[in-house]
Amino acid sequence: MEFSTKVGRPETVKTDALVVGVHADGELTPTARALDAAAGGALKAAVKSGDMSGKRGSLLLLRGLNGVAATRVLLVGLGGKDDFNEKAYADAVRAGVKAFGNAVRDIAIAAGDWRVNRRDHEWKAHALAIAARETAFRSDELKSKRDPDGSAVEQVALLLSARNAAAERGLRHGAATANGMELTKRLGNLPPNICTPTFLGEQARKLARQWKLGVEVLETKQLEALKMGSFLAVARGSTQPPRLIVLKYNGAAAKAAPVVLVGKGITFDSGGISLKPGAAMDEMKFDMCGAASVLGTMRALAELKLKLNVVGIVAACENMPAGNAAKPGDIVTSMSGQTIEILNTDAEGRLILCDALTYAGRFKPAAVVDMATLTGACVVALGNVNSGLFANNEDLAGELLAASRSAADAAWRMPLDEDYQEQLKSNFADMANIGTPGNAGAVTAACFLARFTKDYAWAHIDIAGTAWKSGAAKGATGRPVPLLMQFLINRAG
Repeated sequence: MEFSTKVGRPETVKTDALVVGVHADGELTPTARALDAAAGGALKAAVKSGDMSGKRGSLLLLRGLNGVAATRVLLVGLGGKDDFNEKAYADAVRAGVKAFGNAVRDIAIAAGDWRVNRRDHEWKAHALAIAARETAFRSDELKSKRDPDGSAVEQVALLLSARNAAAERGLRHGAATANGMELTKRLGNLPPNICTPTFLGEQARKLARQWKLGVEVLETKQLEALKMGSFLAVARGSTQPPRLIVLKYNGAAAKAAPVVLVGKGITFDSGGISLKPGAAMDEMKFDMCGAASVLGTMRALAELKLKLNVVGIVAACENMPAGNAAKPGDIVTSMSGQTIEILNTDAEGRLILCDALTYAGRFKPAAVVDMATLTGACVVALGNVNSGLFANNEDLAGELLAASRSAADAAWRMPLDEDYQEQLKSNFADMANIGTPGNAGAVTAACFLARFTKDYAWAHIDIAGTAWKSGAAKGATGRPVPLLMQFLINRAG
């Protein structure tokens, strides 16, 4: 699916389908009013007849309107003007694209006059590209027969009254972000017998060749040489060897300090010796969505050629029970030299991330952001709406929160108070890997990671509730790629 802008009077635009908005009170948007005038009042007549209510998500397709060049005109209900927010905007775009199935190849969407909290054309174009591309994503690549349903739309244009450079820039940014999200979703959805740590390393090398990135894939002996005892303890119980993947994008001067992105890549999480319940354990293939987000973000920023330096680090392994697996009560030594008492082997994400975060320090970073499906406690706290954001630096936290709002990829600031560190005390090691069960689990997990990030500005994004969906809509969401890309776009100026 490709994106562009189209400029001109709406009635003159030649396209398979033109999408315009109607509010819940029956009020036509400005573009819809212009079409109505050209079509002799056909749109107003449809509203007055009750065929189009304007209720959010409602649709009405009109064909062959006199005086209108478009083959079809689709009226999309926008709901009330007062509550037409970022989510409603994206929902309206998705509804407009999905309405046609296999019927059309070319669509123009007159979303430039849909008022979203006074958002500008750049934001509207950016959000349109992401929302439209979501309708084309397919998760059936491993089926012997592909699902017949799906969008055949190849071209989507944002219809504007005049050329707008900001809108064109927004489409480029949105399309690149959507490409990154698609890679993230595809990797997240792949089964764990295919998407292994080795496979992720191969995907990183492929990405590096395609987008001219630097790449290193460190294997077991190299991890041992680095003394990553915490990471290796998690990997020990699996027959799949671990990988530490490092991707480098250089878009600024060599001396410019990079932003480092770190992703948790547990390609399957059984819980280890602290075995998880069997119900829905298949969804533990999604425990590498943080890693997938790093790869997706690296792909998107390389496409945009952003003027900054970024390093992506992925710590990838399986967490499996075995005779040589880590056991509750084991004490391991991390790359930082700090010792950790493993009280629960299902709190493994922090054990691989702590070594990856120590490794990140060697790049003398301007900032480090890790993302991980880290804790069920974060799902309890925030559900599947907000990702949990923790940070040891106020400026960095502010940047990420602003990016989350702009990208409509919601995040909520969580506490990182020193008092929570008390829960991680151990009689036998420098720290335990869990706090008091049932007591601020997402916070104590972040506090654990904070012990390895004292030398740089750092933020942690817990995406356990937002990285994938369950039920009939089961699948990876591509979050937090939009948040990360907006953060990097803002940093690049």
